[in-house]
Amino acid sequence: MSAVYINSASCISVQDTLKDQFFPDLTAENSTQILKAIEPNYKEFIPPAMIRRMSKTVKMSSVASHYALKEAGIEQPGAIIVGTGMGCSQDSEKFLKNVIDNNEEFLTPTFFIQSTHNTVAGQIALGLQCHAYNFTYVNTSSSLEFSFLDTKLQINDEEAENVLVGAADEQTERTMELYRLNNTIKKEEHLPVDYLHSKTDGVIWGEGAAFFVVGKDKTETSYAKLTDIRISNRLDIEETGSFILDFLAKNNLHAEDIDAVILGFSGDQKSDVYYTKAMDVFPNSALLYYKHLSGEFNTASGFSIFMACHILKEQQIPEIMMINPVKKTEVKNILLYNHLAGSDHSLVLLERS
Repeated sequence: MSAVYINSASCISVQDTLKDQFFPDLTAENSTQILKAIEPNYKEFIPPAMIRRMSKTVKMSSVASHYALKEAGIEQPGAIIVGTGMGCSQDSEKFLKNVIDNNEEFLTPTFFIQSTHNTVAGQIALGLQCHAYNFTYVNTSSSLEFSFLDTKLQINDEEAENVLVGAADEQTERTMELYRLNNTIKKEEHLPVDYLHSKTDGVIWGEGAAFFVVGKDKTETSYAKLTDIRISNRLDIEETGSFILDFLAKNNLHAEDIDAVILGFSGDQKSDVYYTKAMDVFPNSALLYYKHLSGEFNTASGFSIFMACHILKEQQIPEIMMINPVKKTEVKNILLYNHLAGSDHSLVLLERS
C-alpha cells in the first residue's frame, strides 16, 4: 500500500492538548490510580438538549473530530472510521443497572441503543449529515491501528480522498472497581509509580479521544506521512527484536534510520519487558515514553500518535518524554510501539511530510 498523509490531529486527554503550544505545560501523572480527561466546554460545540443524552466518549469524540476537520479544512470526509476498546461503557452500565433495579421489566431502550460501540461513529456522521462509509473497530489496544489500516485501504482503493479516523475510550465507575479487584489498576501502596523501572504489577488508568484527518495528498497542514503499520496479537518476548527489525526491513529501513522511538511503558513490570527489549534495538535513537502523561487505556496509542505528529511538525521533543539523552538535529522517522498487558502488539511508522 502506498503511504497516506495525516493532515490534522486533535486530542482530548489528561493533558490540556486542545490548546495551542501545549508542550511546555505537559505534566507527569504518577500518584493517582485513575486519571480523568480535561474536557472542553461542550456547550460551545453541542446543543444542550443533545449533551444530556451523550456519553462521555461520544462528547469527547464529537469535539475532537470537530477540531480535526476544521484544521484540515474538510466539511465532509469521504469516510468515518473509529476505533474503541470499551465503547460507550457508561451507557452499558446504566442499562444493566436498570435491568437489575426494574427486575427486567418496563425497560427504556435508550441506554441500550446508546451503549453500542458504533454509537461514536454514528453520532459524528449524524452531526455532519455524512452518508459515507462508516465503520467501527473494536480490537482492544490495536483498535486505532486497525482503523488506520482500513483508512489506508479506503484511500489506496480510491474509495475516499479524505478520511476522518480516530479512537476514544472512557472510564466507568463499575469497570474501574473491577479493574482494581483484578489488579489491572495499580494498588494505592504501589504509588507513585516509576514508569521506567517499576517493580510492581498494574497500571494507572486514563481516558481520552484522538482524531485525525488522513488524506491521499500532502497539504500545507500535513503533520506526517503514515508509512506503514504492523499488528501482532501475540508475541514471544524473545521475538521482539525480529518483530521490529522485520517491519523496518519491509520498509527499506535500518534501526539507525529511526530518529525517535515512542514506547508504551505503563509501569506494569510484567508487560513492560517488551519495551525494554525494544530499546536494545535502537542504541542511537531518541527513546521516548508517554503513558505517564496519558495513563494506560485501550486506545492510548491515539495520544502517542498525536504527540508524534506534533514532534514531526515542530521538530521538537518534550524533555518530559525522553528516556535517554540522545537528541537529533532533525526528526524524520518515528516508530511507535504499543501493546496492552502483553497482547495486541502494534508498530506504526511515521515520516516527516
